[in-house]
Amino acid sequence: MARRKHRVAVLVLDGAKPLDVGIPAQVFSTRPSMPYEVRVCGAAPGLVTGGDGLAYHVADGLDALEQADTVFVPGYRDPATTAPPAEVVASLVAAHDRGARLAAISTGAFALAATGLLDGRKATTHWHYTKALAEQHPLVSVDENVLFVDEGDMLTSAGAASGIDLCLHLVRRDHGVGLSNHVARRLVAAPYRSGGQAQYVPRSVPEPLGDLFADTREWALAHLAEPLTLETLARIARVSARTFSRRFVEDTGYTPMQWVLRARVDLARELLERTDLGVEQIADRVGLGTGANLRLHFQRILGTSPTEYRHTFAAPTA
Repeated sequence: MARRKHRVAVLVLDGAKPLDVGIPAQVFSTRPSMPYEVRVCGAAPGLVTGGDGLAYHVADGLDALEQADTVFVPGYRDPATTAPPAEVVASLVAAHDRGARLAAISTGAFALAATGLLDGRKATTHWHYTKALAEQHPLVSVDENVLFVDEGDMLTSAGAASGIDLCLHLVRRDHGVGLSNHVARRLVAAPYRSGGQAQYVPRSVPEPLGDLFADTREWALAHLAEPLTLETLARIARVSARTFSRRFVEDTGYTPMQWVLRARVDLARELLERTDLGVEQIADRVGLGTGANLRLHFQRILGTSPTEYRHTFAAPTA
């Protein structure tokens, strides 16, 4: 029997930002290769006035939330002065009470906060609005220095591009790193950015090292099986080890060697999903040396063992 696809509802509110609407609709795209189906809806069927001179014609109203497994609220204009309609808030609460997870991109976090479901939880939004969110909803712990926050059944993200990171994170959480990487390749997007990575808040003095460090990270991903040290990576980046380490933490939220370790575990996840290689072979291929070392780091980072992970996410054999 075919497994029912995970239902995603994208709730378009007045003033919705076009990129924020398009991201979840595109990531969770209804297509044969994806285990999701997407419905774009509004407070009512019909025309919804969007931001940036655009409008949306949605076929569904709030009834779409009644069947959704995940509800996305894209960001919208003037969230600090425009409260979501009472019927929208009630529908979000009802969906959550029924067991749906709620997710917001950018200023969509204001709509989730209006439900009261974020009280006592950590959340984020676009850096321009973090102060307003904290002032309007003092019971929400607002973190302006992250790309997204996963609170299990409530998720929020920063500005539009971080919505891609949040969506890929959910695909990875639902179906493993293999499908997440497949979607990232389809979108021509970075396959993984940590939710703990800092938002790109404007700086008083621009520092033009980001692209160079991106090249270094790309190089590292191609050489994970080799011994990698801080000095090696700094040499590839053509900066001092001290400068590389400081800027790397600012850019990614991880120290260089923490990032390398997570990249190795991420590659191990994909090999567990897509090959029948043994744990020792995988440990060697990803640069972790021994199966015991791989098991140790797998448990620390993912809270499970390689064997259990393979059992959960491995692609079925023909």
